[in-house]
Amino acid sequence: MARNKRKKKHVTKIRTSTGFEFVLDKKRLNNYELVEALGEMETHPLYLPKVVKLLLGDQAERLKDHVRDENGIVDTEKIVAEVKEIFKAQPIKN
Repeated sequence: MARNKRKKKHVTKIRTSTGFEFVLDKKRLNNYELVEALGEMETHPLYLPKVVKLLLGDQAERLKDHVRDENGIVDTEKIVAEVKEIFKAQPIKN
C-alpha cells in the first residue's frame, strides 16, 4: 500500500483547455532525453514527435486522436499548442 502512495506522488491528472485529459508522470519532466529533444526542436521542428512521445508515453496516440480533424489529419499547430499548454498546466483539483 505504501508503494502505491509513493507512486501516486509522481503522477498528476491534467486537463488542457481543449479537454484533453491525461496523467502526467512528473518523472517524465525530469527526463534528460526530453530536455535534449526540446533543445533540438529550437532548430529542428521534426523533433516534435519525439517530444510528444517522451512527454506522454503511451498517451501520445490519444493526444493525436484528440486533435485529429474530420478528415483524419493531425494538425501540427494543434499538437504544438497542446504541448505548450501541457508544460504550463496545473493539476485537476478533485
